[in-house]
Amino acid sequence: MSFALETAANPEGLRRVSIDPISRVEGHGKVTLLLDDNNMVQQARLHIVEFRGFEKFIEGRPYWEVPVMVQRLCGICPVSHHLAAAKAFDRVVGAAPVSASADRVRRLMHYGQILQSHALHFFHLSSPDLLFGFDSEVARRNIMGVAQAFPEVAKKGIFLRKFGQEVIRITSGKRVHGTGAVPGGINKLVTAEERDTLKRDVPQMLAWAQDAVDIAKQLHARNRSFYNAFGNFRANMMSLVRADGAMELYDGVLRVRDDKGTILADGVSDQNYLELIEEEVRSWSYMKFPHLRSLGRERGWYRVGPLARVQNCDFIHTPRAESERKAFVAWGNGDVVHASLAYHWARMIEMLHAVEVVAELLDDPALLSGDLVTSGTRQRNGVGVIEAPRGTLIHDYDVGDDDLVTRCNLIVSTTHNNQAMNEGVRAVARDYLSGHELTEGLLNHIEVVIRAYDPCLSCATHALGQMPLDVTLLGPDGQVFDRVQKAADGSLSRSNIRSAIGLEG
Repeated sequence: MSFALETAANPEGLRRVSIDPISRVEGHGKVTLLLDDNNMVQQARLHIVEFRGFEKFIEGRPYWEVPVMVQRLCGICPVSHHLAAAKAFDRVVGAAPVSASADRVRRLMHYGQILQSHALHFFHLSSPDLLFGFDSEVARRNIMGVAQAFPEVAKKGIFLRKFGQEVIRITSGKRVHGTGAVPGGINKLVTAEERDTLKRDVPQMLAWAQDAVDIAKQLHARNRSFYNAFGNFRANMMSLVRADGAMELYDGVLRVRDDKGTILADGVSDQNYLELIEEEVRSWSYMKFPHLRSLGRERGWYRVGPLARVQNCDFIHTPRAESERKAFVAWGNGDVVHASLAYHWARMIEMLHAVEVVAELLDDPALLSGDLVTSGTRQRNGVGVIEAPRGTLIHDYDVGDDDLVTRCNLIVSTTHNNQAMNEGVRAVARDYLSGHELTEGLLNHIEVVIRAYDPCLSCATHALGQMPLDVTLLGPDGQVFDRVQKAADGSLSRSNIRSAIGLEG
């Protein structure tokens, strides 16, 4: 992390503090703070500064290519995009539901992804802050520092993630950017040898996942007031749940609760997600801002991900995780837990749940035999919704009669959490930075609250609309041939250098 101080270009003469880039997150983003002469924070914003445009260049591609293409959004959560797209195109090919074998193999792949991603985030990216302190020595605040000071903790994190990656490799063909899911089903089953290899490691993974939950609980218990106060603000929450209200990370219906835990919407089909939410574009970020239609932009923003899911469901069907969920809920003393650092505790409960589900699935004979694909009546539209490690992930596609995608809309987990992360940045800036001389340790508090959401910033950069854009065409010698600029108001200006130097045509 680095930060810079400069005089902001604004009439108030405020100073701008820039945290650029945000460290130990996936993708590129920055935070800007505007401070007055007394170091009081007047504005705090999280900016996503990269633009990728997946929604546009998927248009015109054959639909069967998309489940593989969209994985390139991210190297951390490719399985989530792979499966969400495959689920959407199941609808297009009339294969909803898919065969029992396809369902089980996909679920195994998905829970392997939940396991590896949660282990990566907690142990590799966040534990340095939690174990050493937010303002500890910078050179120590990394996984190598953890490995030196807490070798057993680091070992468990590394091997938990490795096990999840093995589950992904066996079900999708590769640890990263596999091809296991196809529209209508899967392209391979699990062999008995592969199943037995995974089963041998399950008891150890269960023990280590339980240890991870215990670490998170102990961190909260040792400094209860701080963990409860840090980045604490009320928010609505949304996730998938099973039809009976159980936690459901692969399939299900959408449920929304308000900040007090009252259900606002329940049993909403994933195909009808637009009845619940709409998206807004703002000029200072490449990430959209979704909100609940019923509440509007000011009151309708919400959280997704582990903190929401653990409290949005009525129960978790696996026994160890359910016991831990009850302990987590009890921590709130009858109220919803809203503290941002509680994301880590909830995340470890989900990781334990993922290992339990993997153990269940490895005993299912449908993994080893059955139909790979099915099909039915063709449709022109399909929506796939899945609970990615970071939260609810929505893929929505239209497909023409020529099998080419004509429209794509992706609402990723980090996009759902966009307003919540900005609220967290503001809350921490107000509570810990305002009125103080800024140090690297204090500024790291801002990064800590962002990291609690485990953001995948590269996945979330899809807004275009009114976003400013600058496209420059360079020749092989680096000479500028053409330049088109789009301002925030949508107006275009062009500097055709080729024409000016007599190279047009």
